[in-house]
Amino acid sequence: MAKFVIAGKADCPYYAKAELLADYLQKNLPDFRIFKITQHPDVWEEWLEDLCEKNMWDHRSSPIIWRELLDRGGKGLLLGGYNEFLEHAQLYYGVTSSMTTELMMIIAQENLQAHVEEDLEKEVLKDVISPLQVWIASASTNVCYHLIPLLVSGEVFGMDTELSLTLFDREHTEDCLRSIVMETEDLASPFLRSVSFCTKADEAFLQAQVIIILDDSTEEEVYTLESCLRSRLPLCRSYGHLMEKNAHKSVKVIVGGKTFVNLKATLLMQYAPNIASNIIAVALGVEGQAKAAVARKMKTTSAHIKDVIIWGNISGNNYVDLRKAKVYNYESAVKGPPGYYHSVLNLIFDREWVTKEFVMMLRDLSSTGKQFGGILAAHSIATTLKYWYYGSPPGEIVSLGIMSEGQFGIPEGIVFSMPVKFENGTWVVLTDLEDIELSKQILNRLTEDLIQEKLVAMGDLLIFKPVEEGNLINVLSHWADV
Repeated sequence: MAKFVIAGKADCPYYAKAELLADYLQKNLPDFRIFKITQHPDVWEEWLEDLCEKNMWDHRSSPIIWRELLDRGGKGLLLGGYNEFLEHAQLYYGVTSSMTTELMMIIAQENLQAHVEEDLEKEVLKDVISPLQVWIASASTNVCYHLIPLLVSGEVFGMDTELSLTLFDREHTEDCLRSIVMETEDLASPFLRSVSFCTKADEAFLQAQVIIILDDSTEEEVYTLESCLRSRLPLCRSYGHLMEKNAHKSVKVIVGGKTFVNLKATLLMQYAPNIASNIIAVALGVEGQAKAAVARKMKTTSAHIKDVIIWGNISGNNYVDLRKAKVYNYESAVKGPPGYYHSVLNLIFDREWVTKEFVMMLRDLSSTGKQFGGILAAHSIATTLKYWYYGSPPGEIVSLGIMSEGQFGIPEGIVFSMPVKFENGTWVVLTDLEDIELSKQILNRLTEDLIQEKLVAMGDLLIFKPVEEGNLINVLSHWADV
């Protein structure tokens, strides 16, 4: 099949003549196809220069005509301008053009008018199609600076989705929010329709379709763990009520950060029951830290480590499970075809490292937030959102904090990180994975902390009693035996 592309200035008479000839050929020849491109006279030269530079062509006038060789992957073969196209039509098809100069000028003006009207229709349609309403709460935090470029890159929500971004925080952060808005505008992202800020609580989350909750700061001083837990309640209660009142009924809420992530998600669900099923907590940051630690031990890159599972409290007492962990592209005596992998535990022979050093390292990271700065937090949120919209990589395990419905023997009523996959705009808990049952001792330890956090935050428990440190290593020591 012969496919020709004819491009030219909308007011070019020779483009009009080539267009009419091409229409005749397409109508009368079964294997002849044309594709037309018109550009406004004001942008034609720049467009033509970019086209020729990309394809390494030498052509400087309107129209430009090339043939796409479908049997060679669509590669373009430059034919030339109108004269070359006319010669080609005469030589191969015995067809010529008898269009008068007067008719050429009339059609050229009609083409220009049609092109202008089409551009106007696109502008009207652009105003009719509402952009995706994305809100970021606690937007004055450092994570927001790293998150915004990811959100407006087109990689998270898709290349055909425009965003309206609103930054929400307290009144005293207005100067900071104003500065972030200006910097975001400076990005000149083609996917960003508008960016603004909001400091009025009553207006928070208006028509929001995506809400991102970052680490919040409290106005009052806190000196104990219990006071920190209780300080989360008023803000989550306020956010929950505002989401119920102002947000879109199908809003997606994603809770990120490094402090009390499970608890915040749990409280939001309690105070926004109508959207509770669409509230999740991000666990990919902890998962990334674990992959990086394993990769350093194995002297490979963390991108080659897959299927590490985070159980329990994302920002506290959790269990990093390596039983399903895989390493790809690993330099060893045993090699396989593309997609071949090794079990991580089968290649790490240092039992002491697995059961003690690795555990202590991750426990320290979770309790202190070290190495969990803005870059990792932003990337984890953006990646989770991308998976939510477009699905996670086929066959891979993703860790996610969701409300327990009793899976794996986990008590209901708490947000718990567990293995899932994203597909079709939602997630599916991977309850069919083999050999990942958690012992009663592990479950009790993981769930006890989460239950206590909720009770202390709600004022139903005065003192938080963490699991003893000595028990932690013993519980996790069975990794090396798997």
